Amino acid sequence: MTPADAGTHAAATAPSTDNGADPGLRTAESSTGAGTDSEDTLDLRLPDELIALLAEEADIGGDGSRREDATPPFSVKVSDDDLLDHVGDWGPVVTPVGVLHLVPVYIERDLPLISRWMNDPAVAEFWELAGPQTVTEEHLRTQLTGDGRSVPCLGVLEGTPMSYWEIYRADLDPLARHYPARPHDTGIHLLIGGVADRGRGLGSTLLRAVADRALDKRPACARVVAEPDLRNTPSVAAFLSAGFRFSAEVDLPAKRAALMVRDRSLRDLL
Repeated sequence: MTPADAGTHAAATAPSTDNGADPGLRTAESSTGAGTDSEDTLDLRLPDELIALLAEEADIGGDGSRREDATPPFSVKVSDDDLLDHVGDWGPVVTPVGVLHLVPVYIERDLPLISRWMNDPAVAEFWELAGPQTVTEEHLRTQLTGDGRSVPCLGVLEGTPMSYWEIYRADLDPLARHYPARPHDTGIHLLIGGVADRGRGLGSTLLRAVADRALDKRPACARVVAEPDLRNTPSVAAFLSAGFRFSAEVDLPAKRAALMVRDRSLRDLL
């Protein structure tokens, strides 16, 4: 979900809506082949996974029951986070500030810490998950019990949990209709937890490292995207410093966002 810049005072990059079901953007964009880049142009082709999901939804009646003539349900979840090439197995990310591990969230262990971060006023302004632990728990469980299109993680830097991440399939997210998505677009949300870790460029450094790790571990992905709130100028600046380019302003259900893109083809230039 959208990040807090570690290089300024802001603490959050929040999802547009409930993540796990809704943390990205999408529509169809030019598909010149897996792992390739081209100019953003509209294309009517939808990813096969999304077509399957839409077909399944069409088989469900208004009362939530499956129609008698419906085909058997199709599950896109092959294993825990197969849609994202097993984020938990991506391994350590070496950065200029230390080694970062993305550790998939385990609610019984991580909920108190993440909930405390969500109740920081600087974070709550954009993530809107302040309140009792049950608020954050519901947000996390939505992703953890979903089909694997969004994976919440703790960012553990040199052995210390210091950030919260959401790695998600932006091209399969309902918000993807707001931009010309490409198959396998990968989205990132980031929250820097500790006040002491903000305002010194840490967010930019970690964003660049994690975005590049996503490109390395997901060969079919041509780019990494994010959609920070336009009001969160420290977050937008962090993405720019991390080698993302500003692509467009997009009106999402809960905010006006800056669509930020890190292209595989430009990663060595930005």
